[in-house]
Amino acid sequence: MGYIYALVAAFLFGANGSVSKVIIQAGISAMQLTQMRVLGAALISGLVLLIIDKKSFRLPPGQWPVVVVLGVVGVAMLQVTYALAIELLPVGIALLLEYLAVLLVALVAFFVFKEKVRLRLWVAIAFVMVGLVVVAEIWASTLNPIGVMWGLLAAITLATYFLVGERQLKTISPLALAFWTMTIAAVFWLPFSGWWELDASSFTTLAPLGSEPDSALVPLWALLAWNVVLGSFAPFLLSLSALKRLSATAAGILATSEIAFAFVTAWLWLQESLSLLQVVGASIVLGGIVIAQTARSSEVVVQADLALETGPITLPDHTQLTKEPL
Repeated sequence: MGYIYALVAAFLFGANGSVSKVIIQAGISAMQLTQMRVLGAALISGLVLLIIDKKSFRLPPGQWPVVVVLGVVGVAMLQVTYALAIELLPVGIALLLEYLAVLLVALVAFFVFKEKVRLRLWVAIAFVMVGLVVVAEIWASTLNPIGVMWGLLAAITLATYFLVGERQLKTISPLALAFWTMTIAAVFWLPFSGWWELDASSFTTLAPLGSEPDSALVPLWALLAWNVVLGSFAPFLLSLSALKRLSATAAGILATSEIAFAFVTAWLWLQESLSLLQVVGASIVLGGIVIAQTARSSEVVVQADLALETGPITLPDHTQLTKEPL
């Protein structure tokens, strides 16, 4: 069941990139989408906490600065940079760039925190560098450089979220962490997102599901509901359920299938095709990311997208597994 939960979560996260792109193409800006997504996730997380564990709302005063940093950098900035990246790049490539956070975390752990890192990290770096050169087709400049910049910034913000959450949040449940960071992100974007430019008619607008002229039309509110519930909160819960049944390394490696799901979904849904050479390059990068997942001596799970999955889980034997990554 752990493998099933992990794969379903990865599929939902991967498919959500295409949902987000359809919403943006329908007229909702990347910042407006980010505002609605974090607000929706915060409301659902808060409702669940209210039902199952009201005490989790309380945070020690000393942890507030850390949670604020996570909310602003690791959630607010992560989500908007990813949304801006998929606006300019194929969904799969944007997510591939975001997942470079796995590599950044391992490098920071080695150079900054002086952790023991397995030699395979350098193999992973070589894979990723070669793969990215091929995916980007640097010799032909086929990728939008601004989109690539946003994707790389998403990786940096996600890596920040991993490192800060892993080292400092030792007493906050994942669900409470999701609630507070999403709430802070929603408040942060209030003055900037342009939510006041939306009116009720915006949500009933019919959006085409594909790029073809005869594509099916659905109300924008339905896509937004999918984005929040099935693209954010549901896969978050599934990934937590997977982590209870699998080792952190196994769950983390399975999570990288999100990239493959994103590529396939965007290809089938949005007709975002890659050249054969780019497919080979993406496969090389994905291989490097999987290798990097196992490079650190500590058990760290890295799952990207929303940074909803980060947070410590204490098992009965008191082993700390850090969930995410996102």
